[in-house]
Amino acid sequence: MKALHLMIHGRVQGVWFRASTQEAAHTLKIRGWVRNAPDGSVEAHIQGDDRAVEEMVAWCRTGPPGARVDAVDIHETNPVEEYRSFTIRYY
Repeated sequence: MKALHLMIHGRVQGVWFRASTQEAAHTLKIRGWVRNAPDGSVEAHIQGDDRAVEEMVAWCRTGPPGARVDAVDIHETNPVEEYRSFTIRYY
């Protein structure tokens, strides 16, 4: 199992990025979470099968219609066993 922490920069808030990310994650059977960050970026923890995680990263580089992704910072992290689904978190 692979786990990554993502910071997605650009026009990514107010464009249904979180809900679309959750939908893509469910399709790919990714577990973890997504949330808006105070600086205007979107933050996510994704984990699952290596191939599915890579497909999720590719999706995040584009995002939903209306989004403009300028950069995705990616950091490997440890999988969290408690995550059973993919949720939207709020500050």
